[in-house]
Amino acid sequence: MNWYLAKWIFQLRSGEGTHAPQFDEQWRLIRADEVAWAYEKASVLGRLDESSFLKQQSEMVLWKFIEVADIHLIGRLEDGVQLFSSTEEPQDASVYIEQIKMKSKNAFALVKSSEVNSLTT
Repeated sequence: MNWYLAKWIFQLRSGEGTHAPQFDEQWRLIRADEVAWAYEKASVLGRLDESSFLKQQSEMVLWKFIEVADIHLIGRLEDGVQLFSSTEEPQDASVYIEQIKMKSKNAFALVKSSEVNSLTT
């Protein structure tokens, strides 16, 4: 069995759908013998993850699965294996670096907070 990284695309629609179009891109791990089976499995799981719910304002929110947009063989899972990569070309490198450091600090604080909360419940 191999591990694959699949990119799922969902369309989010709220109420009558008159808002700006929203799409959620998710990267998910899929285990399968070959890429064709991984794609099929990812497609089925994506459709199973479709959902809808009522927001506080009694407005219906719909998560509609669109497609498996990409799929990559990972092979073995081990420390440091690359799952995803992208290249950015910001206007200002120092602002970009500062934003990344702030996001990292906030993400780590959220993780620490959730770990503390799980220990106390």
